[in-house]
Amino acid sequence: MKEGYLLLIPMMLPVIVGIVLLTVKKCRDIKITNWITGCTLIVTTVIVWMLLFNNDKEFLLWNLTETLPIWLKLDKLGRYFAGFTAIVWTISGFFAFQYMHHEKNPHRFFGCYLLTFGILMGLDFSGNIITFYLFYELMTIVTMPLVAHSLTKESVAASLKYLFYSLFGAFMGLLGIFLIYGFCGTQQFTPGGVLVRELVSGHETFIQIAVMVTIIGFGTKAGMFPMHGWLPTAHPVAPAPASAVLSGVITKSGVLGIIRVLYYVVGFEYVIGTWVQTVALILSLITVFMGSMMAFREKIFKKRLAYSTVSQVSYVLFGLFIMNETAMRGALLHIVFHSVIKNLLFLTAGAIIFYTGLTNVDEYDEMGKKMPGVMVCFMLCSLGLVGIPPLSGFVSKWYLATGAYGSGIGVFSWLGPIVLLISALLTAVYLLEICVKAFFSVTDKVETRKQESELCKINVSKLMLIPMIIYAALNVSLGIITSPLNSYLDKILNTLF
Repeated sequence: MKEGYLLLIPMMLPVIVGIVLLTVKKCRDIKITNWITGCTLIVTTVIVWMLLFNNDKEFLLWNLTETLPIWLKLDKLGRYFAGFTAIVWTISGFFAFQYMHHEKNPHRFFGCYLLTFGILMGLDFSGNIITFYLFYELMTIVTMPLVAHSLTKESVAASLKYLFYSLFGAFMGLLGIFLIYGFCGTQQFTPGGVLVRELVSGHETFIQIAVMVTIIGFGTKAGMFPMHGWLPTAHPVAPAPASAVLSGVITKSGVLGIIRVLYYVVGFEYVIGTWVQTVALILSLITVFMGSMMAFREKIFKKRLAYSTVSQVSYVLFGLFIMNETAMRGALLHIVFHSVIKNLLFLTAGAIIFYTGLTNVDEYDEMGKKMPGVMVCFMLCSLGLVGIPPLSGFVSKWYLATGAYGSGIGVFSWLGPIVLLISALLTAVYLLEICVKAFFSVTDKVETRKQESELCKINVSKLMLIPMIIYAALNVSLGIITSPLNSYLDKILNTLF
């Protein structure tokens, strides 16, 4: 408890600096904004990772009421989410330094970007469900300006849709929490759940309904059907760095909410084998297939990636709903791997739009000659998302499929892997199509050739290229060297199963 105040630093530092960028006029120069943001991102990430190697810490912020404490606690699951969030947020932030040169009001973007970073740390450090819900609502509020940044009619409409979906989902989450709250023996997140068996006895159906409500509520942020509609609308209109972290990190906050409720409040033994598990598995598989099919049909690059996120995040949800150790391991691995891969894919889209203004995948003929470094990175992470060994996506999907196959839950033990395989094939088509156009497509039009020869001279900024190279390297290295992550996941899974 004495050192628990250290948890405040990675929360408050980005928030304070973000407020300064939003309010102090002297900080609105792009160079000053970049320096302040870059230093804050690096310092915060270093502090987060220093905390990850210390003992578990907890800290009482304040009491909303005598029975509702706002409580911070850095447990093993929180460390996992905080660690990858800090790394990803910093890498994509550095990409944004160059990208935001062609956007107005970069100080506003980076102010909200840092605010969100601090709120996400609070989300990951939450020690009970009430604290989690508080930061969850704050996260929606501070990310809305990232979606609406350009202030066009389209972006404002998309941000409002994002807000309405998120608020409705959060309301469902709060309703479920309220229904469950009276059956809890303690308010702190505890592996295995905190429900009191004597209180639950005779009210199992009531608890199951409450769990289903919270799953749909938090599943809204994760883009799970039928509450996925905000995601393909919001991602394409937001600046590319915002789209990257919305897809790679913000959607995972919904996943974290579901994990906390299923495994740290209720306990999966109250759900496994019930109609709740069946409905949740059906919704996740519908989302996996539907997202891939919509991405396959979509021609707008960023919107295609957004539909891909709808599908891929539900891979994670499917693993959570299987409720065995192997599938859970695959889900937790895919949280990180998808974040790395999807951040790169959106940054690739941003780089192409930044330098060429092209947004439609049919316009990417010979893009590999124009921007070879960018497209090689894109190709590597596309193969990773498809699940080609030895890249990272293969590892997580292998655990998900084998976990489902060995689960013994009837039709889902074989239907799940089949749907995942079909989705992987669709992913290969809608991503590798872009790679084929970029590296092998040839046009015979002389005028187009002249334009292409000029575009071949593009030198992508190192501030944009280096983050993409780092993501591509992570995609490869995490697929080959998985033992450190698996060793840490053993500590989480041993407390849950």
